[in-house]
Amino acid sequence: MLEKRSISISGHRTSIALEPEFWAVIDDAAREQKLSLAALIGRIDSARAEVNDQTGAGRNLASACRIFVLQCLQDRQSAATPDL
Repeated sequence: MLEKRSISISGHRTSIALEPEFWAVIDDAAREQKLSLAALIGRIDSARAEVNDQTGAGRNLASACRIFVLQCLQDRQSAATPDL
């Protein structure tokens, strides 16, 4: 089931619907980076807009959040895996 949250990004309200498992990783990342949820989502949104401008991908914010979570988990796995 999707969990919908409303936040303000650059002064305007928006809602994002994600599965609770994605929100858990995003909440953890915000705490680790000492950012509010809105600030972290704002960074994700800025990066999304930059990618969209460069590639014309048209990725929406919920998709960008899921990609952010994937990258976080990949980074954690790389950090936990010793180099051979």
